[in-house]
Amino acid sequence: MNKYLQHYIGGHWVDSDGSETKAVINPATEEAVSEVILGTSSDVDKAVQAAQKAFPSFSETTKEERLALLKRIQEEYAKRVPDIAKAISEEMGCPIDVASTAQSGSGLGHIASTINALENFEMVESTGDNRVIFEATGVVALITPWNWPMNQIVAKVAPALAAGNCVILKPSEQTPGSAQIFAEVLDAAGVPAGVFNLVQGDGPGVGTALSKHPGVDMISFTGSTRAGIQVAKNAADTVKRVHQELGGKSPFIVLPGTPLEMALPAGAGGMLLNSGQSCVAPTRFLIHKDQYDDAVKMLAGIFSSKAVADPATSGDHIGPVVNKAQYDKIQGLIEKGIEEGATVATGGLGRPEGMDKGYYVQPTILANVSNDMTPAREEIFGPVLVVIPYDDVDQAIEIANDTPYGLGAYVAGDPALGAKVARKIRAGSVFVNSGGLDFASPFGGYKQSGNGREFGKFGLEEFMEKKSLIGDIPA
Repeated sequence: MNKYLQHYIGGHWVDSDGSETKAVINPATEEAVSEVILGTSSDVDKAVQAAQKAFPSFSETTKEERLALLKRIQEEYAKRVPDIAKAISEEMGCPIDVASTAQSGSGLGHIASTINALENFEMVESTGDNRVIFEATGVVALITPWNWPMNQIVAKVAPALAAGNCVILKPSEQTPGSAQIFAEVLDAAGVPAGVFNLVQGDGPGVGTALSKHPGVDMISFTGSTRAGIQVAKNAADTVKRVHQELGGKSPFIVLPGTPLEMALPAGAGGMLLNSGQSCVAPTRFLIHKDQYDDAVKMLAGIFSSKAVADPATSGDHIGPVVNKAQYDKIQGLIEKGIEEGATVATGGLGRPEGMDKGYYVQPTILANVSNDMTPAREEIFGPVLVVIPYDDVDQAIEIANDTPYGLGAYVAGDPALGAKVARKIRAGSVFVNSGGLDFASPFGGYKQSGNGREFGKFGLEEFMEKKSLIGDIPA
């Protein structure tokens, strides 16, 4: 069993002031694969002190010095991709082929994007006779989720360091292994002591302490809307900046007359990727009434043919969901949908046939769904797709926007009409005949999907303060 029983604080691996540990369960075997220490508020105090000590010197490093550091991190990270992938696959059930590419590869993508953004970033702007300078925010706390561990860790750490901040990372206690390897990467790259700190633990023990700490200048959180609300409340007393990327319930609008064979496979693939455990996954398919029955039949075929198998084996399949609590939640939402009148076109309750162990969910299509049904309102976070009919494009837009979330949306069909529809959807990212994230374009949400933006120069700016220099200022 892997043991992650220390924190990385002030450039050293140190014992925790706490003694409580948590077993991390492999969702494919239902057996413990890792043990992680649950940090305390005292550990957070030490990490904040280390970051505060390092900030004056690191914040004054040049852009060229920080670029060199990022390039060393990039080099060291590439060496550890197989280790990162193995940890992700074991701890959260992602198939090893996806863990080795999309999951671990996203970290390299964000480092490269941040390097490019910093190279082209102007630290001083003119406002006529006066100047605006961009400076590091200070000590930044980063709280990251389990579903895309490296994507969210590196999407925060890389720009935070590029901006000259000192950071404290609290990864999910569900995926401590990849976070520890990342800390080892930064140590090997020569990140100065105190500039990067890792405190393992859970939300109540570490997340709350970071959110409330007067020595933390900014907190960047990715996770559920429920938890994000609590983070904001905890941060309010110290008026620290709060950046959040929260839940989603993204619509996938198939415009009238669009060939289904062109639109549905890619959309379904985006939904099934990572067993549906992606905040920006297209979880609500909106299909014109004239194509609805054919679409449901085609989607049922795609979902029923998707293999569900051991994440440790290579192949084109999905793995289990992350843990028993998530499995039970998904089962409850499927059951609720059936009670409310939805039809199971494929999949349904229980594990896939032949599986009696592991938190495996059947790829499920719920048809005859209206947007007021529970599975259409709540974030399911599993391989469960709801299919909703609409009468015309205006109604499709209305349904798409009828959600408390606004992280992503997808439009398939005529590009000209798709572009018009995209402008009417209240979401941070709208994909028109596309589904892949662009690490140079801003990522974040409207409404209860959060505030602020990540990726590229937009993510870099989030970790900076803007200072006006007014008066007799030399050019």
